[in-house]
Amino acid sequence: MGIICFNKLYANDHQTNLVSNRDTTTKPNFIFFITDDIGWEDLGCYGSPNVKTPNIDRLAAKGLKFENAYLTTSSCSPSRSSIITGRYPHNTGAPELHDPLPKGQVMFPQLLKEAGYYTVLSGKNHMGPQTKHAFDMISPGKGPGGEEDWNEIIENRPKDKPFFFWFASHDAHRDWQTNDKGVMYNPDDIIVPPMLYNGPQTRKDLAAYYHEVSRADYYMGEIVKELKKQGILENTYIIFMSDNGSPFPRNKGRLYDSGIKTPFIVYGPDVDKGSTTALISSVDIAPTILHLTGNEIDDHMQGASFHSILQDKEWSGHRDFVFAEHNWHVFQAHERMVRYKDWVYIRNAFPERQNLLGESTRQFPAGLELWDAHEKKLTSPEQEDVFLVPREREELYNLGTDPYQFKNLASDKKHQESLDSLRKVMEQWIAETGDSVPQHPTPDRDDVNGKRLPGVWKKGEKAGASKQAEKVKLKGPLRIQDLR
Repeated sequence: MGIICFNKLYANDHQTNLVSNRDTTTKPNFIFFITDDIGWEDLGCYGSPNVKTPNIDRLAAKGLKFENAYLTTSSCSPSRSSIITGRYPHNTGAPELHDPLPKGQVMFPQLLKEAGYYTVLSGKNHMGPQTKHAFDMISPGKGPGGEEDWNEIIENRPKDKPFFFWFASHDAHRDWQTNDKGVMYNPDDIIVPPMLYNGPQTRKDLAAYYHEVSRADYYMGEIVKELKKQGILENTYIIFMSDNGSPFPRNKGRLYDSGIKTPFIVYGPDVDKGSTTALISSVDIAPTILHLTGNEIDDHMQGASFHSILQDKEWSGHRDFVFAEHNWHVFQAHERMVRYKDWVYIRNAFPERQNLLGESTRQFPAGLELWDAHEKKLTSPEQEDVFLVPREREELYNLGTDPYQFKNLASDKKHQESLDSLRKVMEQWIAETGDSVPQHPTPDRDDVNGKRLPGVWKKGEKAGASKQAEKVKLKGPLRIQDLR
């Protein structure tokens, strides 16, 4: 574990200007397949021992698989609003669950539409009514996962226009629904992740979740078949990702890798094959797609295009830092995270509180079994994170030796320099992007049983509101060279 000392880490980085051999007179098409609540390790190609995803695995084998793709938040609607604008949640004006995207925020599909693309959103929207300006058509989707009309949309598109299709599945979101499009798993065969209690209800809960993951995989296969049938696969980028971590305790909503990392696969013209460990952020998706389509990147976007990684998986000139945030998601919260190399630093503005989401309460089977096991003193320390009161204000982890982030090194004097360095990086990002801790934050809506609390509940002050973060264009530091 090396000490972080940024003033010693400047290198003679040179950005290779790679030119595509693709015919630039033909605009590429895009399938943007975003799933709901699928954890980054819950696919065969990412090493899952439980679930079968042959179609996604095949796409990863023929395209580029990102091992270190980070979301800006692990919460459905703010994550999607961040992706569509290329802005951090506190900068979109919609940083909390169920916040609609405000008027005036620039959406990259809107720019594609204005440039002549046929744009469609089908399936889960969850970003509010402003998305009507970005798409020629919005469909709620068909079937349990919302995927049943996708091939119909591909087939019936205008043939004289390039297309961008935002296909957003409801798989794998609670409550579980089963059909013949997903694999049925035996709960007795499930290997339970270490942060969850290994009991029969948890295994059954996971088995139903993996069924929905498999259903998303089925529809990936159907999309590829349709693109092949129409002879347009080779001029189509397919991007596969999720909006947040899996809907289980210590995963969804949280800033550990189990919550904030996403599976991210890109297949398409001139895309390098294999896997890459390069850091990317979900705010980088919008500028990347705009770059690939030959459109100008709007200056409101806080991400940066990673097109050079798509052309050369070894390219290292994109990012040194990724940032993420955890705001209200049923329970009051304000956490911030930065990753640099193998180091992750997390800051919690409300350490006196339990760090909860609905998925970590008694509301669902895995959470209920975890709480019951904890009361009976059957849980291990790795399974007790959601019960901590108070919590540490700061957390520091080294992913090289602690991939699940179980051992907080923030109080270890051997790592003081690393802690100080990442504190400064985060402070710069907070200052430049106009982040803030609300003085009157949104309170808890539910109790630990998943029931509404008594009395009138309403949203409070949002992160960034006091700094007018919606108007901020600064990105914060992406590279070491950006540090003050």
